[in-house]
Amino acid sequence: MHKIELPKNKVLVEAGQIGRSAYFIQKGIVRAYCEGKDNQITFWFGLEGDFVFSYNSYINGLPGYESIELLESSVLYEIKDEALQRLFLEHTDLANWGRKLAELELIKLEERYISRLFKSASECYAELLKNSPGLIQRIQLGYIASYLGVTQVTLSRIRAEIK
Repeated sequence: MHKIELPKNKVLVEAGQIGRSAYFIQKGIVRAYCEGKDNQITFWFGLEGDFVFSYNSYINGLPGYESIELLESSVLYEIKDEALQRLFLEHTDLANWGRKLAELELIKLEERYISRLFKSASECYAELLKNSPGLIQRIQLGYIASYLGVTQVTLSRIRAEIK
């Protein structure tokens, strides 16, 4: 791995491209998004301590469907996919860490999906506040609204109700 410092708004992974690296976030925050008909749809945020990469590129060697953008100037540790694969092959403890990471991400994805099916946007926002209180101060409200699947006007109403 090697340490890199990148500016705010830098796109780490471009949709339609094959990502060749994975990143560990030491400092900063990122978002993953897809292009919608008329807007960008944010579906994931990464914070300090998170591992970031395009799953489709890493697992299948295919172009990713998402773009991953830095929302703050960031300090990251980058590792090339082939180096990570080699480490997994040579070190069982690291391979188990990778498996556990994938399992935890799958659970988070499942929880988000179920929340979207059964909870209101207000409940999802309250849950976001509870689980990641610092996130709200660091991310543009438009990205949070997109993540929750609501407009900024609706998010403003939700925020007013919660205060």
